[in-house]
Amino acid sequence: MRPDPIDSFRYADGRRHLLRCGAGLAVAGTSLSPWMTARLTAATRDRAASRPAGRKAKSVVLVYLLGGPPHQDMFDLKPAAAAEVRGPFQPTATAVPGMEICELLPQLAKGAERFSLIRSVSRRNSNHTPMIYYTLTGRETAQPLADNDIRPPQRTDAPHLGAVLAKLMPPSQVLPHYIAIPEVAIRSSLSGEFKRARSPLRGGGAGFLGPQFEALAINGVPGSSDAIPALTLPPEVSAARFEKRTQLLSLLDHRLTSSAAAHVSDTLKQQAVMLTGAAHFQGQPVFSLDDEPAAVRERYGSHRFGRTMLLARRLAEAEVPMIAVHFNEMTICDGWDTHSNNFEALKSELLPMLDQGLSALMDDLDERGLLDQTLIICLGEFGRTPKINGNAGRDHWGDCSSALLAGGGVRGGIVLGESDNIAAYPVSQLVDPVDIHATMYHCLGIDPESIIHDQLQRPWPICMGRVIDELL
Repeated sequence: MRPDPIDSFRYADGRRHLLRCGAGLAVAGTSLSPWMTARLTAATRDRAASRPAGRKAKSVVLVYLLGGPPHQDMFDLKPAAAAEVRGPFQPTATAVPGMEICELLPQLAKGAERFSLIRSVSRRNSNHTPMIYYTLTGRETAQPLADNDIRPPQRTDAPHLGAVLAKLMPPSQVLPHYIAIPEVAIRSSLSGEFKRARSPLRGGGAGFLGPQFEALAINGVPGSSDAIPALTLPPEVSAARFEKRTQLLSLLDHRLTSSAAAHVSDTLKQQAVMLTGAAHFQGQPVFSLDDEPAAVRERYGSHRFGRTMLLARRLAEAEVPMIAVHFNEMTICDGWDTHSNNFEALKSELLPMLDQGLSALMDDLDERGLLDQTLIICLGEFGRTPKINGNAGRDHWGDCSSALLAGGGVRGGIVLGESDNIAAYPVSQLVDPVDIHATMYHCLGIDPESIIHDQLQRPWPICMGRVIDELL
C-alpha cells in the first residue's frame, strides 16, 4: 500500500522534513517558533561539525540514465517476488559481502568495493519532464504533477547542476566548467532508430545564471572531428591563419571598456579561441581520442557510450568540474524508457554497455590515482514500476529508485536504504534526489546552503537537500 505523506517520518530524516516544511512556511509568510528554529539549527550545526571535511573532489562525472532505469532489474533485485515483478534476471554476488546486483553487471560486481548504492531514492512524481528538471536542477516546475513542458531551456529556468558549478568553482581559461555529452534533449523515432531532437529540453541549461555558464555540448560522436561542429575550423583556415586572426582579435579588444559585461565578453572570446584551436591538456588535444592506446579504447567499448565515458575520463584528468553524460542517442532501443521489451533492451544493449563503460571509468580513474578526486554519480529521473506490463516493459515510477556513487570522498561498499519486497517504496533511510545534490556540493567543498542570484538579484539557495553523511 502506498505510504501516506505524513507516514514519511517513519523512514525518513524527520529533521530534514521539518526544515523543508519550515522553508515552505517562510515562503507563505509564517515561520517556525524560535524554540523549534533554534533546535533545528543546532541539530544541523552538530551534524555538519561531525562530518568529514569536503573538497576532496575536483570533478563530477554525472552518468544520467535519461528515461528512467529499472532499479529492480539492476541494483535492487527481488528474486523472491512474484513472476510479474521479479523479471528473468538473477542477482549475483559482488566483491562486497552481502551486496548483490544484476547478473548482467559482472564488471561492476567485481569492483563493488569502489562504489556505494542507494536503494531508497524517492520523489512522488512519475512524469518525465518535471522529474528531469527536478533531478538536474533541484527545483520543481510550475505544475510538477501535470507538467509536460517540452519547450527548450528558458532564461528564467533554474540552472543545471553543472551551470551552478561553472558559477561557483574557480575560473579556468582553458576549458568550460560544464561539459554535456550530449545536451539534454528529447528523443524522437526516425526510420526505426531514435535520434536526438534538435531542440534541447528544460533542465539542461544555465537558466537565470546567464549564457556564460551554459554547457559546452558535445552532440556528435565523442572523439570524432565533427563532435563539436561549432568548434571545428573550416578546411581553408590553416593554423597560421587562425593565429593571425587571434592576434587581430586581441588588438580589436583594446577598445572594450572595463565594465563587467566587457569582462564576460572578453573571457568568453578567449575561451572560444582556445577551444577552436583544439584545447590541449598535458600536450594532448582534450577532445580527441586518437592518442588513447587500443587496449584502453577496447576496455571502454567501441560503442558510443564507451567513447563517451573515455572522453569523460580525459575531461576529469583536466579537472573539468562537471562532465554530464546525459544518456541519449546511445542505443537503438529507446534508451532507459523501457515501456516495452524492457528485458530484451537491458540484455542486448543497456546493461552490458553500462557495465563496460562505467566499470572501465572507475578502473581507469583508480589506476591513474584520480578516483579520489572524481565523484561519479549514476542515476535517472526515476525508477520503473514493480509490475511488468503487457508489453514486457515497466512504466514510470518515481516512488522508488536506486543511485550509484563512487569516488570523490564517497566511501565504497555501502548499501544505503532499503525498499519493500517488490521495490515499490523505501522502508528505511529515504533519500530525495536533492540530497544527492547536497552530497555532491559537499564533496566539492561547496556549502550546499550557498546562495546564487537570478537576473533580478533575487537570492536562491543552490540546494534544498541534506548531505548524506552515511556515505562519507
